[in-house]
Amino acid sequence: MVNAELQDDLRTEAQRLGFVACGFTSAAPDPQRAARLEEYLGEGRHGSMEWMEARKAQRASPQGLWPEARSVIALGMSYAPDIDPLALESQPEKARVSVYAQGRDYHDVVKKTLKALARWLIERAPESELKVFVDTAPVMEKPLGEAAGIGWQGKHTNVVSRNHGSWLFLGAIYSTLDFAHDTPGRDLCGSCRACQDACPTDAFPSPYKLDARRCISYLTIEHKGEVEEDLRPLLGNRIYGCDDCLAVCPWNKFADAAHRHLKLAPRQELAAPDLAAFLQFDDAGFRQFFSGSPIKRIGRNRFVRNCLYAAGNSGSAGLAPLVRGLCSDDDPIVADAARWALARISAAP
Repeated sequence: MVNAELQDDLRTEAQRLGFVACGFTSAAPDPQRAARLEEYLGEGRHGSMEWMEARKAQRASPQGLWPEARSVIALGMSYAPDIDPLALESQPEKARVSVYAQGRDYHDVVKKTLKALARWLIERAPESELKVFVDTAPVMEKPLGEAAGIGWQGKHTNVVSRNHGSWLFLGAIYSTLDFAHDTPGRDLCGSCRACQDACPTDAFPSPYKLDARRCISYLTIEHKGEVEEDLRPLLGNRIYGCDDCLAVCPWNKFADAAHRHLKLAPRQELAAPDLAAFLQFDDAGFRQFFSGSPIKRIGRNRFVRNCLYAAGNSGSAGLAPLVRGLCSDDDPIVADAARWALARISAAP
């Protein structure tokens, strides 16, 4: 077992580097966690994210991915916003970008910080081995974070912290060291159902269960094809992700933007951007504007598709010329979205 002093020093170093939460849990298999994953995949709630199914054995348990792992160090980095994420709901010609995507790509920021912490640990315990993960590997960061006590998985399925609300980026370090385990996070959602009631597309079949196929974050980011027509009006002016279920969480009253990592500050031009500007992007313009942003990963066509749905929902005649010009776009999905948007604008009172 790792001595208590090293474990305490590691927590201190994690905080110094910019993590606001740090906890420890076992890397051993957890039957309940694996069963929940199997249920989620079995019901098809992962949509077209085939990679979840393809590597489910590795995702089900840290040791399924790396048999030598003994412990998991779960870490949280705050990205608490300074403004109300719902403020643009009543401004349909503005584009709503999820809080997490308004700054630098969190994958880069969190992973760089994880690697710095890993180097520190190797210097203190050179006999150890470790691996760092941020979102792109078959790792269940949320249930591991709950097991490590940095929060609990709320009814919106994301981790909620008593101190930082729903605004946490999660990372994990798998280690061959045996750390003392922290007490798992205790569910403090109680009878609250604010996140369930706030969801525009009714993506929660029941509390603690999410159907990605109806989730706006999935539809605007992961989903590559045309969005079903009955869901398009429900997207509103959300063009990349959705914060509604997170933003209404009462535990956010304890979240403080002062605790946000300095490198995660939002770009001013993404706080309340005009849809009109985004509808004019070609591929080169899109890539240049979103260089260093997580938004870049979805590509120009999917991004403009989302903006066209938002334009249609705005009903703004002022956007009609731009929308009309995209009806003959080379990408058939963009062209379909443009024709739909133009019809919506034309029918608006």
